[in-house]
Amino acid sequence: MSKIVLVDDSYSELQMMEGYLKSASYTVVSYPNADKLEDKLLVEKPDCIILDVVMPGRNGFQACRDIKNDERFKTIPIVLVTSKGQESDKFWGQQQGASEYVVKPFKPEALLAAVKRAMR
Repeated sequence: MSKIVLVDDSYSELQMMEGYLKSASYTVVSYPNADKLEDKLLVEKPDCIILDVVMPGRNGFQACRDIKNDERFKTIPIVLVTSKGQESDKFWGQQQGASEYVVKPFKPEALLAAVKRAMR
């Protein structure tokens, strides 16, 4: 069973995405922010990371870039999930190393499809 680390500062979004992922048989570990995320990744060893972009402190773009620049984690696929739906945002997300980009609001199928593609 694949393990996903999910980071979103909105409790309701976390709950919703966690529900979708668990119903698709993923193990999910959720965090409300990207603080000390690398330490958590060392412990959790996820198969995929889902990051919200707009968060207080370190945002999803910064966290994505930091993770992808870290030798220990650079092979873990990252899915950015955000309300920022402009093409320039998607492009910037890819530049930071994201495998997939899902724009909120989204259907459960869209999130699950993005996770599957990212983990191929």
